[in-house]
Formats: sequence, structure tokens, C-alpha cells
Amino acid sequence: MIAFVRNVRLWFAPQEIREEGRTPDYRFSLANERTFLAWLRTALALIGGGFAVDQFLPDLPWAWRVGLALGLLAAGVLCSLRAVNHWVRCERAMRRGEDLPASRFPALLSIVVAVVAVAMVVVVFIGWER
Repeated sequence: MIAFVRNVRLWFAPQEIREEGRTPDYRFSLANERTFLAWLRTALALIGGGFAVDQFLPDLPWAWRVGLALGLLAAGVLCSLRAVNHWVRCERAMRRGEDLPASRFPALLSIVVAVVAVAMVVVVFIGWER
């Protein structure tokens, strides 16, 4: 937990990251940044999907609509926070000459998206207008 809090502080102090270790090949830093931006695009898509479910499926029962929308919105929030945290962890590891950090987050995100998708399939299959 303490490492996470330190990483959160580093989100807003990139100059401190540069003080660690040696500067990596810029191509690796740029690749890390591209990965960060891909995670942000994923987060924006999830957030947009959450709003779309809420706004464009008014005939869906309230509990289903809100549950699916909140699932997508929560996944988007987690994805955006995880993006910056992963960027910091990777940048620090590259500067220290360490292995890049492993992450279970992609599996977690995939499970959340799959659960929401299965719920949507069920809703479409059984129909929501009765």
C-alpha cells in the first residue's frame, strides 16, 4: 500500500522519476507513453459505453440499465487510474534496469467487460420490452 501511495505522489512529480537510475533509450519511454495512451483510449471507450447504455436504452429496466452503465463507468475509471500508475511503475523500472512490472489488471478488466457483455447478451436475448 505504501508503494501505491508513493506512486500516486509520483503521478504529479515526474521530475522525481527522472532522478532515479539512468535515462533509458528514448524509444522505450515513448513505447511506455504509447501504452499509457492506449489505456486512456480504452478508459474513454468504457466511459462512453457506460453513458451510451444509460442514455440510449431507456426501455431497459432501471436496475439493469444502471447496473450495466455503472459497471462500464467503474471499469473506465479504474482503467484510467491504472494507466498512469502502470506508466510510473514501468518508467521507474526502466530507469533502474529492472524487469517491467507484471500486472493482473488486464485480466481483471477483461473479466469486467466480459461480465457486462454477457449481461447485455442476456438482455438482448430475452428482450427488455414486456
